[in-house]
Amino acid sequence: MGRRNKKRSLKRRIAGVLVWCLLIVISVPVGLAVAYRYVPPPLTPLMVIRLFQGEGINKDWVPLNSMSPHVTRSVMALEDTAFCGHSGFDWGEVASAVEDRLKGEPLRGASTISMQTAKNLFLWPDRHVTRKVLEAPLTVLIETLWDKRRILEVYLNVIEWGPGIYGVEAASQTYFGKSASRLGRREAALLAAVLPNPRRWSAARPTDYIEKRARTALTRFHIIDVGCIRYRER
Repeated sequence: MGRRNKKRSLKRRIAGVLVWCLLIVISVPVGLAVAYRYVPPPLTPLMVIRLFQGEGINKDWVPLNSMSPHVTRSVMALEDTAFCGHSGFDWGEVASAVEDRLKGEPLRGASTISMQTAKNLFLWPDRHVTRKVLEAPLTVLIETLWDKRRILEVYLNVIEWGPGIYGVEAASQTYFGKSASRLGRREAALLAAVLPNPRRWSAARPTDYIEKRARTALTRFHIIDVGCIRYRER
């Protein structure tokens, strides 16, 4: 009986530890998401990883109202044209990506700005299925707690725009020598064009491919719905 009681006691302790671990895993991102609704995120996992790799951190938080409207239009035009209309997932784009894959075409991403924001804030930078699985509930979390303005504002302030460069203000100063509030249409489009691989491409030295992507962004300006992030009076 003594041995059996010890086994039961050990099982209860293990179960208790697992429950506490689960509560921590759930509560930490929820707590951070609540905090980041009001305050700028100080760091992201990617920033920490790059820091340990020997890179610096060049970032300067700016509110959405202090960014050129051309920035939001350009990024939405190339990264997520349906941003204002979905709840975190663009199922039409997902279906299209799956269909293309079934036809034998290379697998392409169908990430929305909301999904990329969740990934940047809470997860590590790789394509492993585990990370993609974790990305989904985190996307639901920020879509539930934040409005679209806040999602886009955080996204544009934390994404990597080159080695050690994070956020649109640092990128604008680095590549064009001006504040993000003064970016013109073409400059904003070039910044958006390099986002798929900002460590490979530079907005200041655009290749023909990046120039083509920038022109694509500009041609989509008129179809982008910015109703969910309209700029407020300054």
